Amino acid sequence: MYTVKPFSIDVPQTVLDDLQQRLQRTRWADAPENPGWNYGTNPDTLKDLVQYWATSYDWRKQEAALNRFPHFTTEIDGINIHFIHVKGKGKNPKPLLLVHGWPDSFYRYYKVIPMLTQGEPSYDLVIPSIAGFGFSDHVALNPDQHAGIFNKLMQDVLGYSTYYAGGGDLGTGIVKSLANIFPQAVKAIHLTDVGYGTGMEDWSQMSAPEQEFGKFLQHWWYTEGAYNMLHSTKPQTLAFALNDSPVGLASWILEKFNAWTDNGGNVENAVSKDELLTNIMIYWVTQTINSSMRTYLEGSRALYTTPGGLASYKRVEVPTGVASFPGEAPIPKEWAERWVNVKRFSKMPKGGHFAPLEQPDAWVGELNAFFETV
Repeated sequence: MYTVKPFSIDVPQTVLDDLQQRLQRTRWADAPENPGWNYGTNPDTLKDLVQYWATSYDWRKQEAALNRFPHFTTEIDGINIHFIHVKGKGKNPKPLLLVHGWPDSFYRYYKVIPMLTQGEPSYDLVIPSIAGFGFSDHVALNPDQHAGIFNKLMQDVLGYSTYYAGGGDLGTGIVKSLANIFPQAVKAIHLTDVGYGTGMEDWSQMSAPEQEFGKFLQHWWYTEGAYNMLHSTKPQTLAFALNDSPVGLASWILEKFNAWTDNGGNVENAVSKDELLTNIMIYWVTQTINSSMRTYLEGSRALYTTPGGLASYKRVEVPTGVASFPGEAPIPKEWAERWVNVKRFSKMPKGGHFAPLEQPDAWVGELNAFFETV
């Protein structure tokens, strides 16, 4: 028997006071002349964000806005899971599980909650914090383990015998695992990426578009993938610094939001300072940066040690919609079809890795268009 408890975000004032003191005592690193983003985080952009954080950002205002949604917690397999559950007001709402990634949080979907619950089509939305993230327990799990927990959340805790699911980034792996392990429960899935393989693919046997995609991925891993290698091998080493320094944490997350959003050279063209900081604050006040990074290591270990392999790396036969946004890796349809049962594939005109946050109207429109067909 599962117990569902209402939950309200209420960060102790002592945590906020401590944060302010740490911001004021920042010891800034030096930088070469005119570094831009060429060495990593742009010092000027970071200093501007931190100045706003220390003088203008209002966590209590953002906390109140988040608490307008109904939050809950429940214990599944010994792990406390936080989730938002908003029932749709339209006719025959579809139960829809939405799973975030890194370095975002359940906050990825805050803009689309009213859009998906108050109109037509309508959905019963379930938006959990991945274990190790946000207000869930500090436990890092692999995608298949998350799938087991989230299926219990949907079926056993909330009573949905069948449901739909969507996600991106780490959420993609979890949703693919759900579809492969519980195909009778998951009716269809919607993704903004389909995964990037294991590194053991034979690209010479693939189509020309896939081979071009493989070259893109190789370049990307060498220029942008260092964070993944660190998370997947030695996350504890970095965790001490990021959990102790709010500016260090902001730098680690800001650089990814700059690189992964479709922003035309200014990250604030994609997400506002308040949105950047609220997402960072969710990591800071919960002290989950360490467990969030360990998630990569757990997934990497399981990939090579799980008998038969992880379900997240097997082709999905459940009907799948794929929306490829230009700020993401340029997925060719052939690559998508290799990994999922594509029923709708769309190249979107604008948006990036955090599409529901960057382009909520376009993301919702595409999601609706797909689910209406299935």
